[in-house]
Order: sequence, then structure tokens, then C-alpha cells
Amino acid sequence: MNPARHSTVALSTTVVLATAGGLLTATAAPAAAATSCASPVFKRQFFANTTFSGTPKKTDCDSAINENWGTGAPAAGLPGNNFGVRWSVTRDFGSGGPFTFSASAQDGVRVYLDGVRKIDLWKNVSTTVGKSVNVTIPSGRHTLRVDFVNWTGAANTKFTYAPRTSATVDKVAPLIPTGVKVTHDSATNRAKLTWSRNKEMDLAGYSVHRRLKGTTTWTKLTTTTATSYTDTALPATGATYYYEVRAHDKAGNTSKGTADQGVTTADHTAPGAPRNLTATPGRDANSLSWHAVAGAASYEVVRATTENGPYERIATLQGTAYTDLDAPVDIPAAYKVRALDTAGNASAYSSPVWATRDTVAPLAPNNLEAVSQDDTGVTLGWSGSNPDTVRYSVHRASSSAGPRIPLGTTTTWNYRDTTGDPGQRYVYYVTAVDAAGNESTSAQVTAARSVGPNAAPKAPSVGLARIVGDHLTLWWDQGGYVPVSGYTVYRSRSATVDTTDPANVYATTTAKSLERTVAADERDYHYAVVAHSAYGVRSPASASVLPTVSAPQPPPSTTVYEAEATATQVHLVWAAVPIGPGDPEITEYRVYVSTQPGVTKANAENVYTTPATDMWVGTPEFGRPYYFAVSVVNAAGLESELSPEVSATPGT
Repeated sequence: MNPARHSTVALSTTVVLATAGGLLTATAAPAAAATSCASPVFKRQFFANTTFSGTPKKTDCDSAINENWGTGAPAAGLPGNNFGVRWSVTRDFGSGGPFTFSASAQDGVRVYLDGVRKIDLWKNVSTTVGKSVNVTIPSGRHTLRVDFVNWTGAANTKFTYAPRTSATVDKVAPLIPTGVKVTHDSATNRAKLTWSRNKEMDLAGYSVHRRLKGTTTWTKLTTTTATSYTDTALPATGATYYYEVRAHDKAGNTSKGTADQGVTTADHTAPGAPRNLTATPGRDANSLSWHAVAGAASYEVVRATTENGPYERIATLQGTAYTDLDAPVDIPAAYKVRALDTAGNASAYSSPVWATRDTVAPLAPNNLEAVSQDDTGVTLGWSGSNPDTVRYSVHRASSSAGPRIPLGTTTTWNYRDTTGDPGQRYVYYVTAVDAAGNESTSAQVTAARSVGPNAAPKAPSVGLARIVGDHLTLWWDQGGYVPVSGYTVYRSRSATVDTTDPANVYATTTAKSLERTVAADERDYHYAVVAHSAYGVRSPASASVLPTVSAPQPPPSTTVYEAEATATQVHLVWAAVPIGPGDPEITEYRVYVSTQPGVTKANAENVYTTPATDMWVGTPEFGRPYYFAVSVVNAAGLESELSPEVSATPGT
């Protein structure tokens, strides 16, 4: 006979022996509390019958169902035959899934899941019989109950339940782990995760994953069977990272991840050192610049006057350039720069660079002269000045009192000017400039580009371009010292006239003006003029111009400034009317005469015409006043307003 195994035994009553006056007496102890067995341990009850009726004779806890009592009683106070034992447990199966129940007994055994019978071997047998069934258990908490009875003879029973872990059978993923917490130690930059253990019986372990905020890619950090993990490789950049935990079972099923748990790291990562630091000396300051550093919030600039320091901080700024207005004058200074991020992490310093704030100007160039003066240009030459000169600046003026026009710079001791007007004498000025921008006084020389067969005239300058009615007028000026033999006028509908295209030639002339009659559809042409020397060398083209278009206008009125009377005539003299370029010629003057004041074109009694600016007008009535006004008529047939009225009386 195998006695009952007890992990916890609780009896409803206990006999206690006490000493009373030297005698042993039996007293009843208080009833024990009801037996409670922690899941997944079974609660076991012994009954002295096969119907599980009445109060159990004994209740205890059993971690496994595997008994062999032989032919004896399973516990004190129970018979060797016709007894029953009931095991029950309520536990959390997590996500549930496929399980196998296996039971064997002599005599009878029944297995229930949540009160539903799954195994039924309920016979009085002479040998042990067994059965296994596959059961799908839903997720969550469920109750198992195993009933065993022995009617006669030997008694034994065994029951096991276990998940089926084949990947072809188990398709149920574990539940998402719960109770996830994360803490961050800013001193060590370590993040510790803890979570609650899953209830699944087929759980194989957990995986911990991490991602950077703003990304969707998770990195698996570890796989573990524990319920905690410490991330010791968290980047110390000040960024925010999220963690999640996933459970996986023995069949390879993996749960979804837990809700993101975030930590913001301590930033212990310094930015890179600035590169390409340059220092440019100047007269008023030394100027520094460097390349931007990723992650830098500011930069620290230090300066020293000796190679090994000490260096002093002279600036902290956000940009990548600094002007040192306090640099020592005419003393070499060394500079270094380092980057700082928002957490105060500082990079290594850049390599030092040197600059000298220079306030001493170099000497003027020596021996400046015009080496050559031909019809294509003027070549200047000189000898050097100070060793620290880095370039020479060349200017030109039309006279010693005229403004100096910058021509360019050179690092050599010569310069050729091909832009001057041939025949024009210029004063050339050359100065030496050092690296700090200090400029010497100027050396000067007078020279002129010669006028020869290869000299090109200056470009004409169009001063008037207009169309009045159908009359085109172009006027232009021509400067310079190269004689001009003629001009070619080009036109096109493009805003810039191509004067290299023969198809655009419109007219040639030796005059500095052009007048043509144009049709109504020719008013949108642009015009440009090119001058030609006696040797056929073309000038640059004038600027392209679009003529203004207007209707013909009457000529201006005149003024009569003399009205002399004789006995029978009045001599009138008036001012000639000037005309502008392109205006119609004045063809005649009209004299309006009336014997009444307020003469008009409508009420004049007589009208006389003349091309001259004076006229004798006959006055038949002696002693009677006559009134006169004069108008101007041009070749377009347009007449001006009348002049102010004048009067004269014959015979007075």
C-alpha cells in the first residue's frame, strides 16, 4: 500500500494531548481553516464512498496525480475498497491552444474541463487501463477536475496534461506580455525592462526589441527566459528610444509586441571636431571660417600667440565664421575651434591655423612704364615691391583729375588693357595689395592705344529713335578718336538685334542719322547701329532700341513781333518755328486778316500764305485799324494754333 502523499495536510479536527494535574487528557482542538492550494497544485479530497458524497474524510494538496495504493486504504480512516478521490485545480492557461490529456486507472477515472467530461474510464477492472485525448483549451482561466474511484482490488491512477508544441499543430500565438516597465539610469545610460511572466505552459521565452523614435525599424536586442533585461548598449546621443517585449512559444508562434515604452537617453556623445579651419588676415581683423559639424549647437574659438599656448577662449557662437576684431596687431596669432552640442559635450579642437592682423601697407610698385602701345591695347610693366604683396590693382582715368575706373588685378608684374578707346590718352594707376588688404600708394603712367588699321571705332550711341505717323527717324552720336567712314543700320523683331546676320541689314549711310518711311506693320522692329573705320574695322554694336510710335502733331505756333503800317500796307514779321529731328518740314505760314478784333480762322476776312517769315499786306481803307494772326503749316499738312493777335492802322 502507498500512503497518500501530502504537500499540505489540513484536517477539520485535531486531537491534542494536554497535561492537567499530571494526567494526560484528550481535548478537541479548534477546527482548522479550509484547505487552499496555490495553482497549479491540485486540491485533493478523499471520500469513503464512490459517489463523492458527504464531507471529505481528508483534504490536502497534490502537485501531481500519480498514485498506486495497492489493495490498502489511501488514507487513515478510509476503507480499502469503495472509496473515491477527487482532484481539482483552476489555473490560467494564457492563450490556451491544443493540449493532450492522458489518464490511466484501476479502477475508474473521469477527467473534466470546466465541467465537461473529456475522458471517461468508469469501470471496475482487474488491470490498469488508460486513454489520451487531444483537447483545445480556450485562453484564460479554466478548471480541471479528475475523479477516481476504487471498487475492489488494487487501486492506482495517473493523470497528465501538456500542451502540444508541434508547429504543424499549434497555431496559437502567446498572449502579449503584461506589466512591462522600463527605467533609465542617466549616470550609466542603461535601460532596465521588467515584465510579468506569461501563463502559457508552452512558453519558450521572450524577445526584447528597440527602435529609434521617428523610425519604424525594430532591432532585436536579446532572447531570454527571464522577465527582465538591461540594455547596456543604448546609444548615448540624447535621442529617444522605444522598447517592446514579445513572447514566443515552443511551436515558434510569437505574440505581438507590448505597448512602446520610451526612454530619452543621456547624451554623452561629443560631436566631431571642426574641419577645414581657415584664417584670413586683414587690416582690421582676422577672419575665420570652418565647415559645419553634424549635431553641433555652437562653436568655441580660442586664440594664442605661441604655438603651445596658453589658449584663451575669445568667442562662443552658433555660426561657422568669426571675425576677430581684437586680434593682436602685427603679431602672429594661432586659432583653434571645437564644437559643442546641446548637452554640452565638446569635440576635440581642430588643428591650429595662424594669421597676422597686418596694418602695414606695402610699398608702391617700382618702375611703372608703358611697355607697348599699339592699336589693340596698352601693356603696362613694373617691378615688385614688398615680399608680402599678393596682388596688384590696376585703375585707369581719362585725365589726372578724372575718376579712377578699376580695370582688374594681377599677381604678375604686368597688365594689358585692351578696353581703352584708341587714340584716347589715359592715366594708369597701379597699387600693391598684401594679404590683409593693405594697399600701397599708386604708381602712375600715361599711355594711349594707337589708332591704326586694326583699331575699331567706338560703338555708336543712339540718341533718338521714333516713328511719327509713317516717318522713322534715327539719330546717333559717334565718339572716340578712330575716323568713321560710314554706318550700317540693322533691324530685327528680336529685342537684341543680331548685327552679325547679313539678313538684318536695313540701311547704310555716312551720316549720323537715318530717315525712312515705314509701313504700319514695320513699327515693331528693333534697331542697332555699327560704325566702320576707313579700314573696314567694325565697331561694337550700339544698344538695340525700339522706336517710340506717335501720330503726327501740328507744329508749334509763332509770334508776330513787328506790324508796321504805311498809308496802304502793313508789314508783318514773325518768328521762324524750329523743328526737331524727324519732324515734318515747315512748308508755309498763313496770315489771317480781319477788320474786327478777335480774329479767328473762321471769321477772318482774308487769308494769305507765304513760305517766308514776313509779308506786306494791302489795307485799302485809310485810317481804319486792321487785325492780324499767323499760323504755321508743316509738310504733313498740319496747321498750328494762331499766333497772338496784333493790329495796325494804315495812315497813322
